[in-house]
Amino acid sequence: MPTDVVMPQMGESITEGTLTKWLKQPGDRVERDQPLFEISTDKVDAEIPAPVAGTLLEIKVQAGATVSVNTVVAVIGEAGEKSAAAAAPKPAAAPKPAAAPTPTPAAATPAPAASPAASATGTDVVMPQMGESITEGTLTKWLKQVGDHVERDQPLFEISTDKVDAEIPAPTSGTLTQILVQAGATVAVNSIVAVIGGTGAAAAPAASASAPATLAPVPAPAAAPEVQSAPVASTGKIKSSPLVRKIARENNLDLARVSGSGAGGRITKSDALAALGQAPAPAVAATPAAAPKPAASTAPAPAPGSLVPLTKMRSIIAQRMVESKRTSPHVHTIFKVDMTRIVRIREREKSGFEKRNGVKLTYMPFITRAAVSTLRKFPIINSAMEGEAIRYNRHINIGIAVALEWGLIVPVIPNTEERNFLGLARAIVDVADRARNKKLLPDELSGGTFTLTNSGIFGEQFGLPIINQPQSAILGIGGLAKEPVVLSDKEGNDTIAIRTMQHFSLGFDHRVIDGSDAGKFMAEFKSTLENWSEPLE
Repeated sequence: MPTDVVMPQMGESITEGTLTKWLKQPGDRVERDQPLFEISTDKVDAEIPAPVAGTLLEIKVQAGATVSVNTVVAVIGEAGEKSAAAAAPKPAAAPKPAAAPTPTPAAATPAPAASPAASATGTDVVMPQMGESITEGTLTKWLKQVGDHVERDQPLFEISTDKVDAEIPAPTSGTLTQILVQAGATVAVNSIVAVIGGTGAAAAPAASASAPATLAPVPAPAAAPEVQSAPVASTGKIKSSPLVRKIARENNLDLARVSGSGAGGRITKSDALAALGQAPAPAVAATPAAAPKPAASTAPAPAPGSLVPLTKMRSIIAQRMVESKRTSPHVHTIFKVDMTRIVRIREREKSGFEKRNGVKLTYMPFITRAAVSTLRKFPIINSAMEGEAIRYNRHINIGIAVALEWGLIVPVIPNTEERNFLGLARAIVDVADRARNKKLLPDELSGGTFTLTNSGIFGEQFGLPIINQPQSAILGIGGLAKEPVVLSDKEGNDTIAIRTMQHFSLGFDHRVIDGSDAGKFMAEFKSTLENWSEPLE
């Protein structure tokens, strides 16, 4: 029996997605959970796995088309089997990129969460499920109070789970009439936490479920006059989501003059708000250059002598760090790299790079690209211990550690070996920005095969990072600084010159990686950076 493959719903407010790439072709064999196609939405770019094992019988939506969620995009069955569409007298034409076909639920694909219940008593707001393995979440903060007006998709409350912290948007517009779960409480997914609308607007919530009185409502951004954005060369159809187009209409923003930082130049919500001056442009989380110290947290410091319970995230970090040290015999090797060539290239190219691509040129893409290139030559560094065997990972999925005021998070950029320099630069900015703004999905925090962590932004020369399990290695990025260096020419003559130097430390699992392999990896990584010759786009 053929199985329909549908465009998944990647969030309650997501109504459509752009199918950017097919990873399989009709006639190919696919396994359950094997990546089948790639999509791009306003909030996330993702690989979508096959719902069942079988043969890809038919592709109904071509790459580049934007369609509604739950639209059937392909059919999987057994070899020689015909799909329902193929058996019909008149096969349905493939949808045009600008049109959204009528949604058709898939029998073998889990249906999206049901819409919030709406009745005379209002619309229920539920604790969302942020991943298949997530069964509960901690409601950490209410962003609105009872009696406040909220708009659909406006952030309403914050949650923390085992995998991600996120802002949860309102499912509908109206007045917040009831708060049923107090900030700090942990509840099961799909539990009702609040009510919007209905007849209880004047009713105060129960004392045990009241929101903290100190929380002030978040004001909606004021409409801005027509914005004079910097001109951007048009390449055809402007890629954006309905939400972005709505923002543009309401603020007289010409999207043709906005640089897109999303996949394929797609204009994201952050891009639109940055053009309007209502939000800062996305910034890279970690830049090895000497950077200003992060701003101090606005949260009040605990009183001396006080006992403060661990947050959900801090508790998980503590568990993972202890598990990693107990699991892997850690060894570290440290190399000093002459980054003078990279610094000069960046200084020369950064202005034009940003104008052409709408993304700032930092040092992280150079380092990440060099790491990926070297990992391809030394796959043992990209491997993982699996029982009594070593798993050599097929793809290089780079985790980028991002320091937040409330903890540390490591979003993953998948299949980095398939991305060019510009693609990596955009991906790094994207995951760092969404990590800070609590917009990451749980699946974006798993599947990493190698991690980069940058402690150099705080001024230290180097760190000895703990391996992110079940990976076998982690690269620590130290501070970038000028210092006197002895240089020798071909004739053996020595001179002293001022060079820009940087320490890199590789932490590795000695069960899997020998010191010789680690040394060879770092020597190649060092050579790649010191002799950089790769184009930046």
